Amino acid sequence: MHNPIAPIIIFENDSLVVVNKPSGLLTVPDRFDGNLPSLKRILRDKYGEIFVIHRIDRDTSGIIMFAKNDVAHKFYSMAFEERSIQKKYLGLVHGTPLQTSGTIDKPIAQHPVLKGKMYIHRSGKASVTHYRVIQNFGLYSLVEWQIETGRTHQIRVHMQDLGHPIVCDELYGTADPILLSRIKRKFKLSKNEEAERPLLNRLALHASSLDFTSQEGELIHLEAPIFKDMQATLTQLGKNTK
Repeated sequence: MHNPIAPIIIFENDSLVVVNKPSGLLTVPDRFDGNLPSLKRILRDKYGEIFVIHRIDRDTSGIIMFAKNDVAHKFYSMAFEERSIQKKYLGLVHGTPLQTSGTIDKPIAQHPVLKGKMYIHRSGKASVTHYRVIQNFGLYSLVEWQIETGRTHQIRVHMQDLGHPIVCDELYGTADPILLSRIKRKFKLSKNEEAERPLLNRLALHASSLDFTSQEGELIHLEAPIFKDMQATLTQLGKNTK
């Protein structure tokens, strides 16, 4: 069966498979709705046994690695636990942070009332996010993050707290899409279109790279290219920002 949101394999050896996950695809089967497609299920169909090393949110796109055997699973899971794997993200936020680079060090906990939501609380788990603004587009900014800890929704929660939530983040900001009419001065709807199609209408967050030492002792740097919708949005922002 053809999967409309199939992952793209960017690296593979005897013990690992690393993929570029599209936004909207679960990492592992949902415990409430087991029928939804998931990355683990797709890879299991292809490879047989597959082991989850780490996860990224369903709505986040980007790089994610799986182990092909138990030994590799233990090795890379430990590497993540010991924070020896460097993980970077790219994304668009609303506005521009006052400081163009910095570190957010605030503990994150599960929200006591809102299911599936996280928030900053002193009783939460230690959470550290480094950020730097790559490009300021006025209404939006392209930001790179490096996370020391991998808490659920960490970047999203930290950027909300900073006052610059991720674009199209319904949970921690606004679901408003990026529209060309908002950034292009002389925007006109084409004759055969009844309504404007958004440039981007999904969470503008992408896990962009991994740096790690393999089981064999080799230094590995892997990058996951951003998907077409985000690339087209950046192109238009660049064209229409002075």
